[in-house]
Amino acid sequence: MGIFSKIRDKIFGHDDQRASSGTPAPATNVQTTNPPPPTTTPPASPATATASPEATSLPQVDVGAVLSAMADARGGGGNYQSSIVDLLKLLDLDSSLAARKELADELAVHEGADGSAEQNIALHRAVMTKLAENGGVVPDSLRD
Repeated sequence: MGIFSKIRDKIFGHDDQRASSGTPAPATNVQTTNPPPPTTTPPASPATATASPEATSLPQVDVGAVLSAMADARGGGGNYQSSIVDLLKLLDLDSSLAARKELADELAVHEGADGSAEQNIALHRAVMTKLAENGGVVPDSLRD
């Protein structure tokens, strides 16, 4: 699992608030008493055949709200809004230079020297862009 996947999973899978509030997760009833009769579906049109099922079924996650809640729960999150190091620390992920190099390779970020401020800013921007591409609602304040 790549570093971006870990970031995405921490943000998109974040349900600590529900667990800590004692609110049970909504139950899903897989078995029904009277299942509907099977239906036939028409063949997919070329336009729908090329659409990725992942792109249409991704949940919308308010990335800003999730990160803010995580920072509040910790009593602060540093400068996670613009610092890749603070963002990784907030998510309890490795923020070492080696981890950031790996993330830069994964996201094809080549700005600045490894570990430089220029690269770290570009990494943060790339992470936020990729989160938005994967179903995240990322406020402009986290993209710049």
